[in-house]
Amino acid sequence: MKTFRRYYRLYGMFLAQYMKTLMQSRTDFFVGVLAFFLTQFGGIAFIALVFLQIPDLLGWSFHELLFIYGFANIPRGLDHMFTDYLWLFAGNSVVNGEFDRYLLRPLNPLFQIIAQKFQPDGIGEVIIGIILVSYSSINGGIRFTPFKVMIFILLVLLATLIYTSIKLFFAALAFWIQRSQSILFMFYSMSDFAKYPLEIYHKFIKTFITYIVPFALTAYIPASYFLGAADLIPTLLKVSMICFLALTLGYTTFKRGMKRYESVGN
Repeated sequence: MKTFRRYYRLYGMFLAQYMKTLMQSRTDFFVGVLAFFLTQFGGIAFIALVFLQIPDLLGWSFHELLFIYGFANIPRGLDHMFTDYLWLFAGNSVVNGEFDRYLLRPLNPLFQIIAQKFQPDGIGEVIIGIILVSYSSINGGIRFTPFKVMIFILLVLLATLIYTSIKLFFAALAFWIQRSQSILFMFYSMSDFAKYPLEIYHKFIKTFITYIVPFALTAYIPASYFLGAADLIPTLLKVSMICFLALTLGYTTFKRGMKRYESVGN
């Protein structure tokens, strides 16, 4: 508990310092948030155009698809906000020897990497996600009780950890291949599949994004419970189990990678 309080306080200090540098260019800050709003509206417009031509998509209504799309944005946005530096780590930290400074400080190296940067662009994703979930719930007849709100928050947190775990695993491959940013981008882009029902995909894709790179557990599967297409206990068990396995794999890969790290020569 004492260690947790220490890291909590230190993260607040890291965040305060980063926000000071960020606010030196306020225009970039607001343009970044606005850009993410516009990007998300492009995806929403695509769904709307599809439903102008068809009444439903394999039994899924417009508001149900909007709910899944909105749910997908919330954990992705949270992960984007708090762990965005893993992208830079995958690209430069190992090959340039920048990882040295994390090993010299009396702090957990992974904590330092995560605390290195806060990405406010993710705020736009979270806000859009909340708006879409709220709008589709009201207009689609999806009822939220206080209990369901608690389950919603829990599933969002688990989904966020799955996002982070996947990102951490592929970023940690940089310890072996020097730069893993391109591999991370290739697999991370598959998260877009999770914004739509699995039924529209080929069996191979469904299996791949459910059990290999489990982005389906970050949106479609948890959202299905609120849409009445899945039961609570199986959904919680599946999401929790995959979250635990993904976290274990991601952090174990990172720790083993640290043992391989040899800095750089001259």
